[in-house]
Amino acid sequence: MRQISSLLQVLARSLSVGRDRERRGDGRAGGDGKAAAPAVLRTSGTVWGEGSETFAAVCSRRGEKGTNQDCSIVWEGFGCQEDTIFCGIFDGHGPWGHYVAKAVRDSLPPSLLCHWQEALTLASLIDGEKKLSDCRFDLWKQSYVGACAAVDDELRRSRRLDAVYSGSTALSVVKQGDLMVVANVGDSRAVLGTTSDDGALAAVQLTVDFKPNLPQEKERIQRCNGQVYCLADEPGVYRVWQPSRDSPGLAMSRAFGDYSVKDYGVISAPEVTQRKISSRDQFVILATDGVWDVLSNDEAVQIVAGTPDREKAAKRLVECAVRAWRRRRRGIAVDDCSAICLFFHSPSS
Repeated sequence: MRQISSLLQVLARSLSVGRDRERRGDGRAGGDGKAAAPAVLRTSGTVWGEGSETFAAVCSRRGEKGTNQDCSIVWEGFGCQEDTIFCGIFDGHGPWGHYVAKAVRDSLPPSLLCHWQEALTLASLIDGEKKLSDCRFDLWKQSYVGACAAVDDELRRSRRLDAVYSGSTALSVVKQGDLMVVANVGDSRAVLGTTSDDGALAAVQLTVDFKPNLPQEKERIQRCNGQVYCLADEPGVYRVWQPSRDSPGLAMSRAFGDYSVKDYGVISAPEVTQRKISSRDQFVILATDGVWDVLSNDEAVQIVAGTPDREKAAKRLVECAVRAWRRRRRGIAVDDCSAICLFFHSPSS
């Protein structure tokens, strides 16, 4: 019982510390003595990891389609652990998409933390603390699955938001020491910048873009009587439709909200994977599809690696994506573009 009480105290302290420090806006001193961002960052900016070399740069830019429906969060010291950081990026769609994205951003991290503390408590009671290090990923995966289900259910029951024809993606990572857990719902993407055997910087895609035409996704949707097809004026853009209506035309197979097609195969279950960070791994990019629609994985990694000031890496990546939209997709409105660049080592490492 003392273990349970202790873990619940840690959870409460973590949530209150995050809220208090965000309200105060107190910063962290980086290695150069600059004041860093608050512990919880919900806007463009930077966050230095306390007790580690971790550093995050964030940038979001509104496109030409109206309200910016992208949002993000970086939570340094996640779970009151100095070596743990949570980064998440969310891309809303539909008439209420920007509200749905913010609701998921605000609900997912604390829900994940609650589920993780619960899983950690149960595991420690069953297996003992010595074995917890062997099942860190399993605990995070279990926690992510539970948290995503809880958040989607909370959104469905909300009286403030109409998420029947609106929804949001959610891509996030938890870096805990040398373990990085990646969870993805939707078509945002995580790409790793790592040094290959020949010394060159290589891009490694860590997530799947959950589009409706992926074989396993299409099979599930059709099994639930949903339809997957392209419109005549959008060749190659596959969407999810209700069985007897030309609605809603959702361009992804997993999302929070979008309850008009939740009975037809669209799910909010995350794909959860892991990577053990090595000295070769330099950074990870989390970005919405506005970036990946016009930049390749390799281009994005080279842009970030080629930015002398790491604090400006996300901003430069987003700016390059905006220019690519105007150059490569003339006549098409620029989409919202958002990115988080999470660096694992100090520049001198």
